[in-house]
Amino acid sequence: MPDVHRRAAVIATFCEARPGKDPAYVALAEEFGAALGRRGCGLVYGAGGVGVMGAVAGAALAHGATVTGVVPHDLHERERSAAAPGQTFVVQNMHERKALMYRLSSAFAVLPGGFGTLDELMEVATWNQLGTHRKRVVLLNAKGYFDSLLGFLDTVAREGFMTGEERDLVQVTDRVEEALDLLTAEPWAAGPGPAHDGLRPAQDSRMPVR
Repeated sequence: MPDVHRRAAVIATFCEARPGKDPAYVALAEEFGAALGRRGCGLVYGAGGVGVMGAVAGAALAHGATVTGVVPHDLHERERSAAAPGQTFVVQNMHERKALMYRLSSAFAVLPGGFGTLDELMEVATWNQLGTHRKRVVLLNAKGYFDSLLGFLDTVAREGFMTGEERDLVQVTDRVEEALDLLTAEPWAAGPGPAHDGLRPAQDSRMPVR
């Protein structure tokens, strides 16, 4: 018998507060956010109101998703978090940002981004490797953006610095619906739900459904 009390999946999405040079990156973010909302999933993200980050959150909220942003004080203005869709929680630093995002989520989607995105990817993959959590990590590989990174991970495994099973902790697809299939497949680890550990959001912006 299905568990009618099972919480919806909450997907932490790591991506860039810049739009990138090719409009395809923002278009991908909007497609992913919209699909996430249609699936009834929640979104946790870095509370950026611009770039790929703002696009995925805006589309998710517009299509009915619960959207939660987490941003450190130092980045609150730089990433235009005042315009960020959804509820926004302001924390002290990057460590607290990542810790709260990880705690609130049931799986991790990775869209194109830079150092911060790669840092978040490697940290959650390492936590899976160490058994700290068991949450899926899926790269949405638009335009082959992550091909070089995936090749490097293959080299690491081939040279004996990780096992094949550890290499497979990072999954990849270039299709939005397949990414969500992977992220929400059973079994998955539920986040703590809407209480957000008793924190109060600094803001709560609402966007009309398109």
